[in-house]
Amino acid sequence: MAVYTHVPAEDMAAFLTRYDVGSLVSAKGIAEGVENSNYLIETTRDRFILTLYEKRVDEADLPFFMDLLDHLGARGCKVPRFIADRAGGRLQELSGRPACLIEFLTGVSVTEPTPAQANAAGKALGELHRAAADFTGVRPNVLDLPGWHDLAAKCGDDFDRIAPGLGRRVADELAWLDAHWPSDLPRSVIHADLFPDNVLMLGDDVTGLIDFYFSCTEIRAYDLAVTHGAWCFAHDGSAYHADRGAALVAGYDAAFGLSDAERAAFPALCRGAALRFLLTRAYDWINTPSDAMVTRKDPLAFLRRLDFYAAAEPSMLLGA
Repeated sequence: MAVYTHVPAEDMAAFLTRYDVGSLVSAKGIAEGVENSNYLIETTRDRFILTLYEKRVDEADLPFFMDLLDHLGARGCKVPRFIADRAGGRLQELSGRPACLIEFLTGVSVTEPTPAQANAAGKALGELHRAAADFTGVRPNVLDLPGWHDLAAKCGDDFDRIAPGLGRRVADELAWLDAHWPSDLPRSVIHADLFPDNVLMLGDDVTGLIDFYFSCTEIRAYDLAVTHGAWCFAHDGSAYHADRGAALVAGYDAAFGLSDAERAAFPALCRGAALRFLLTRAYDWINTPSDAMVTRKDPLAFLRRLDFYAAAEPSMLLGA
């Protein structure tokens, strides 16, 4: 469940009077996602997303996200831009939370992508990177290699409550990444969380890229590695779909391109991406109360991905 803050209908209707978007017709909480409270709003003119930002999103970061989506949208990327009120403001307060009204994009998120859909997602990611090439905003990645060490330390002995030996496995992987993490690859603003539930599709066509709240400045090809781990495995990480992997990379390569250096570093980037989600899921698994109205995500789904990447030949990941 992703509606942490309840907004009374009367307050929502009053909120919308700040905008030139018509009057409230209906509002429905959106269950997907774990970071913010989201409502699908229908007015007499159109549909919108109302987002209330919870504690995981720093209000100081919101102008970065707003500027990024404006930049990408102006260059043809299918992204949801923030709606300005009559005074030109995009950031509001509602029910004690920072809040924004955002464009609604049509489409659905697939749960079992086909190779054609993976190819379209790779192409959309490449187009995003092309559009972001001249974006001047910068946001540090707090979930980088030093951040992974910090998360591992916070989990400590509790790792083995999830699975015996997990703490040692994480420590060994961090040591390997310390020795092999690339330091000289091109960097840019990346999405950093392009899972299938953050891509809207109609058939094999991408209609929207959403949820940019992990966007940051990072190694550009790391974004493809995150997407590879998200799109190319069974949900529980138990099986790798090589056809999806080849299609995803081919779509990205056609839209933006991968250098020889990025191809050589891709296995390490994939291992890092798998560890990143293993660690954040493990931290949440350990620290989320059992009675919380949030479904915890299985960290071991990304341990299985990590084990696969550690043993895989590069050709299995890149499709060539």
